[in-house]
Amino acid sequence: MTTIASGTDTLTRDALAVLQPGFTGISAPSWLLRRLGEGLASVGLFGRNIASPAQLAALTAQLRAERDDVLVAIDEEGGDVTRLEVRMGSSFPGNHALGAVDDVRLTEAVAHELGRRLAACGVNLNWAPSADINSNPDNPVIGVRSFGADAALVARHTAAYVSGLQSAGVAACTKHFPGHGDTAVDSHHALPRIDADLSVLESRELVPFRAAIESGTRAVMSAHILVPALDPDRPATLSRRVLTGLLREELGYDGLIVTDGMEMQAIAGTYGIERGSVLAISAGADAICVGGGLADDATVLRLRDALVAAVRSGELAEERLADAAARVRALAAWTASANERAPAGTSGPGGSSSDAVSDIGLVAARRALTVTRGAHFAPVTEAPYVAALTPVANIAVGDETPWGVAAELCRLLPGTETGSFAGERAGADALAAAGSRRVVVVVRDVHRHPWMAEALDTLLAARPDTVVVEMGVPQSPPRGALHIATHGAARVCGLAAAEVIAGA
Repeated sequence: MTTIASGTDTLTRDALAVLQPGFTGISAPSWLLRRLGEGLASVGLFGRNIASPAQLAALTAQLRAERDDVLVAIDEEGGDVTRLEVRMGSSFPGNHALGAVDDVRLTEAVAHELGRRLAACGVNLNWAPSADINSNPDNPVIGVRSFGADAALVARHTAAYVSGLQSAGVAACTKHFPGHGDTAVDSHHALPRIDADLSVLESRELVPFRAAIESGTRAVMSAHILVPALDPDRPATLSRRVLTGLLREELGYDGLIVTDGMEMQAIAGTYGIERGSVLAISAGADAICVGGGLADDATVLRLRDALVAAVRSGELAEERLADAAARVRALAAWTASANERAPAGTSGPGGSSSDAVSDIGLVAARRALTVTRGAHFAPVTEAPYVAALTPVANIAVGDETPWGVAAELCRLLPGTETGSFAGERAGADALAAAGSRRVVVVVRDVHRHPWMAEALDTLLAARPDTVVVEMGVPQSPPRGALHIATHGAARVCGLAAAEVIAGA
């Protein structure tokens, strides 16, 4: 597309203001700083942008030197989806673990401490929490990112998470509206469809979002899903019926509406990101998230120019674009005032001490761990062999983040060895690698992976004393001499499991 915008007029500034692009590198590229000067109001961060808390703080300071009210967003759910600790694993368990404990004060405290750490690094918008209900156990993209399968449980923990995060001065972005839980397709790859009728949606999917709105969530993220009961023609992100009719008018939500990543195939593969962005803003979205995979100046300019052209052609109302841009700027203003009001120390909800709050993630992980078989198990005292049956990671989680129990067991039982296995020979290969050592097998969503269940059969038939650690949704019957459900694969969940295995 030929560049048609000057970079200084109001229309162009509004078009830039509604974009939330990513970028590559651990410092801000010159093009990004230039666009911030021209009206860009938000930036999205991913694991590729983060090396350490000090580096992240320097990066956000660099952004604010160009625009002091910039929204710096991140996809930091804790648990399996972490960007702050992408290369070491999260210090906080994810939603499924918090739902398993079902203590809303704990959820609020965890979210507050996570928010405090984000704020300390200069991040002021978190694309979290996930308010999706895990109603489909075969869901390939939500799973442990959900608080659970019960609507009321998910609702109360979503509300607690929003309150905890925002009490630290970081805006919550509750996702994925109107609910991504009842899908068997990952919207990173294709367009999922939910065929539930309206009464089911009202009593299930929408319940946590109502709770989030009541709790004051400052942002809501749309889902790239087709829900025919709401709109038979367009996915939620592009549907005026869903974003304006349902979310704005029926549910009474008045905050920022952010799209999920527009480069995801559910949109990019069907509408294209330029057309999709125009349709999303027209439908009622206020901010276009793009940059998980597309992270360059050319993408920003293509989207800016597509929005400007749509206004000039009459396809997109100028007032709608201006309203969207105003909502982005209003959220930026809220984060500035909220950050000033947030307590500077590490005390969180309930007035917990500094040490207790800093360890709140491990406390939560320990509470979430469930011994589902082998309650009278004798601890492992000699270095075992840890066999990780490793599925392909979904894109939201990524494959950079380590998971399992091997690293933590190695600290408790020096000499522990490990290997990763997949496919039809996984069980036999793991047995051969383990030799005479005691086997600890780590799995993730056994119920979704037939090869993993077969490998587990092979291991348990040959070695009945095998310890099984399920770090996904514990849907399959517990097996093994000891079976542990951690309800997530965060680093602290692995530590909690290692403590039980080694009797520590």
